Amino acid sequence: MVQMKPSATGKPAGAGGCTCFKLRRLTRRVTAVYDRALSETGMRVTQYSLLAHLRGMRGMAMSELAEMLDMDRTTLTRNLRPLIEAGWIAVEPSAEDTRIRLVHITPSGETRWQAARVCWRQAQHEVDSTIGSAGVAELHRMLDSCVPLFRAAGGAEWASRRRRPLAYRFGRWCWPPRRSVRSPWEHGSRSACSCRP
Repeated sequence: MVQMKPSATGKPAGAGGCTCFKLRRLTRRVTAVYDRALSETGMRVTQYSLLAHLRGMRGMAMSELAEMLDMDRTTLTRNLRPLIEAGWIAVEPSAEDTRIRLVHITPSGETRWQAARVCWRQAQHEVDSTIGSAGVAELHRMLDSCVPLFRAAGGAEWASRRRRPLAYRFGRWCWPPRRSVRSPWEHGSRSACSCRP
């Protein structure tokens, strides 16, 4: 387990430096582990994560996918573009309401995700081995407890969502969606990090 280093007086050292910088620095290094492992499959871990969230779904509205990923629509659209061009996902209007665009994984995307799964597991094992199983469990617990303390990335969505009570869903605290959205990617288990097979 990762522990705070004691100070010269024997007391736990206080926080120092920019918390955002430290989080982003760790994120970049951990992301690099996954990206290196997935490089032979032609995708990055962010793309692997998107495909995983869409598996088992017949189609998910863009707004619901953005909410599940805690991402604004503009960023989501930018991240989806290379997957659409590769033919791994498709975006089509809903049969019930043509104003709603549904995102779903294609057979080609499912095949590519299955092929990348082995590489993802290698990266997951490397991260777990580096930090240690107890450290990873503590890190997940701390991250899950901190996420609901901050505003979502959606910005304007906060005003409409803040009156909705938080609920513990998919192994994390979140606002319940307007309809039930269950992603096979986020059913809480020990094997999950920000990514999951």
